[in-house]
Amino acid sequence: MDEGFDPPGGRFTDWLRDSSGPLWDRATGHAFTQELAADTLADDVYRRYLIQDYVFIETLVTVLGHAVALAPGMPAKKRWAGFLAAITSEENDYFLRSFDALGVPQAERETTPLLPPIQAFADLMLEAARSGTYEEVLAVIVPAEWVYLTWAQAAPKPYPGRFYLSEWIELHDNPVFEEIVGWMRGELDRIGPDLTPARRKVVAERFRRLVELKPRSSTRLMGEPGRRCGFYRSAPDDGGSGGFGAVAILVMFESRAALPISCDFTE
Repeated sequence: MDEGFDPPGGRFTDWLRDSSGPLWDRATGHAFTQELAADTLADDVYRRYLIQDYVFIETLVTVLGHAVALAPGMPAKKRWAGFLAAITSEENDYFLRSFDALGVPQAERETTPLLPPIQAFADLMLEAARSGTYEEVLAVIVPAEWVYLTWAQAAPKPYPGRFYLSEWIELHDNPVFEEIVGWMRGELDRIGPDLTPARRKVVAERFRRLVELKPRSSTRLMGEPGRRCGFYRSAPDDGGSGGFGAVAILVMFESRAALPISCDFTE
């Protein structure tokens, strides 16, 4: 650890979270998750969200495969492999049951393209995986899963009556998931303090960028369903570029309207 670097409580991941500033609170406390937990989220919105997340799973599986390959030692590789198995089994079963309940045909599940902001999110993760470094892979997986854990743990009980909403919360608020996210954080906490300042900067930027791109709806522009899209515009004081396009966070309307399939992401 270089002189002057003093992460809060000695945890590198706490320092990374705090370094992301208000982006973390926006990612973990947006209106989408609040309406989901309150059982007020419209089915058409959640339907499109779920399709996008399902398409994204292929990227996550690829990145987790890199984590298995890059992890130092068999115990760590086994932990990553176990998480990968859960994503492709229990969670996949949840998607299939939810799609049936929401009337999503097979073709729509398999052929819907990622919306540009979510594609940017996927590209960031794949870029980290292609770096060939364990710390960069951790820098994107840790916040992705930690954000899920944080908002799910904040969801009030009782959970929604619609099973596809309640089970989505339960998938991310349970002792097993909490333990694996804690272990992932521990891996980054273990190697982070020994990184050079230059490498630590790279990791911090990956982490912050991931949190910035994590879909959220705390700041919204509203329009007519199917005609306009909602975005989060980065503010100058949160380290964002202040533009749309690749740095767009939000791909949602006001939650009572359908999430559009395609949007104009130009300024």
